[in-house]
Amino acid sequence: MPTFKLKPVAIALIAVLAIAAGATAVFLSKSEAKSGARDDAKANAKPALTVATALPVQMSLPVKLSANGNITAWQEAVIGSESNGLRLVQVQANVGDQVKAGQVLAVFSGDSVQADTAQARASLIEAQANASDAADNAARARTLANSGALSEQQINQYNTAEQTAKARVEAAKAVLDAQQLRGKNTQVLAPDSGVISARTATVGSVVPQGTELFRLIRGGRLEWRAEVTSAELGRIKAGTMATVVAASGAQLKGKVRMIAPSVDPQTRAALVYVDLPVSAGMASPAKAGMFARGEFDLGATPALTVPQPALVVRDGFNYVFKLNPDNRISQLKVQTGRLAGDRLEITSGLAADARVIVSGAGFLNDGDLVRVSDSTPNQPPASTSSSPVATK
Repeated sequence: MPTFKLKPVAIALIAVLAIAAGATAVFLSKSEAKSGARDDAKANAKPALTVATALPVQMSLPVKLSANGNITAWQEAVIGSESNGLRLVQVQANVGDQVKAGQVLAVFSGDSVQADTAQARASLIEAQANASDAADNAARARTLANSGALSEQQINQYNTAEQTAKARVEAAKAVLDAQQLRGKNTQVLAPDSGVISARTATVGSVVPQGTELFRLIRGGRLEWRAEVTSAELGRIKAGTMATVVAASGAQLKGKVRMIAPSVDPQTRAALVYVDLPVSAGMASPAKAGMFARGEFDLGATPALTVPQPALVVRDGFNYVFKLNPDNRISQLKVQTGRLAGDRLEITSGLAADARVIVSGAGFLNDGDLVRVSDSTPNQPPASTSSSPVATK
């Protein structure tokens, strides 16, 4: 039988092919082992956390416009002295007193005025007597006009004397009226009903005419003068309701009375005048000169909201975690809006049907596997149209 002999080159080639086949088999077996390990690890992965989820809810939230301003008197009347050089003997009103129109606030000494009034009355009586005598003389002179006993010039003189006497009577009446008016001015009366906001009247002082004695908040009415930027001014109209928070924390409900017709060229802000409720005396928590903040009620708009614990703030941005079908989570960057109790408006970045993580969101990272609590509701709570507190 003939013997088949291989050449050395063929032997080397066969050896290389055998080694390559063995290496390939080893590599494939290791790859399959690693893939299987990964699948086993993925199948046996433990959830990072047990969480509760919720669906976003559509709500009707109020739109509020915040502003700051000062509380001032609606109108403040200055009550001054109408008498000159008289001594103040009584002060019957003090700061904070509720007064009515015509009420006596202070009294000046009237002794000198009464004496001047008596003198003016005596002067009037004298002028009336002289006028009566002049009238009689003029009447007799006119009866003698045709007899020639008196010249025309003499008759005219009697008539002139009669007219002059009558004028003196009128002048004396005017002087008497002025003195009687001075007598009335010895009592300082309230020009309107309201609250005394300032008092400078002091018993015993002698004050010149026109000196301020009291300041009066007319009707006790106060108003909030809110400063609103020109960009937001068009959103407010007369009759808009507002909530004003005084420095004490008390809340007052007011209504916009008017809007200033001009804008301050320095601050680019305009004043909005809000009428505040009237309280008797000093009982109101709002005081003139007080700084206050407030909000204008601009109606309501629909909003997509999530529970406030669902929001996570990282690196200055807002995020929520969306639950995927495989129970892994995705981190979504969102924009927030109004706050309504324990719910927060999401303006962008979140779909209405995306289920978000509510509890434990701050401990999770993008791609984590989670276990959903059995107590997690499958349906969102009913949409509400109530008006929770919200700002924008």
